[in-house]
Amino acid sequence: MKKMKYMNRKTERGDDGDDDPMSGVANLFDVAMVFAVGLLLMVLIYFSMPELLTPEDVTVVKINEHNVEIIAKHGEKIEKLEMSNETVETEIVGKFGTIYKTKDGGYLLAPANMTGG
Repeated sequence: MKKMKYMNRKTERGDDGDDDPMSGVANLFDVAMVFAVGLLLMVLIYFSMPELLTPEDVTVVKINEHNVEIIAKHGEKIEKLEMSNETVETEIVGKFGTIYKTKDGGYLLAPANMTGG
């Protein structure tokens, strides 16, 4: 009966190196972190918001049956704004710009300080 030379391999010190009982699970934290980052990327792609990973400023408007949410990313800061049906009275101090409706149903904001060319 021939003994396989790789079955009982010893290290140069003469021991088998299995002194640490946690050596089999030492890399589980790394595997969990890779899984968590992958899951986060998949959720962003699923919700069609991979722009949140880019360095550009992004604004996303979500319209549901009951409310409107605005998700704005400026640099590294991401904030979520929820619209309400409350009416607020305030004093108007100046004109910011004009909103025009286009033929295809879109909207165009022209700031007030914009000069025609």
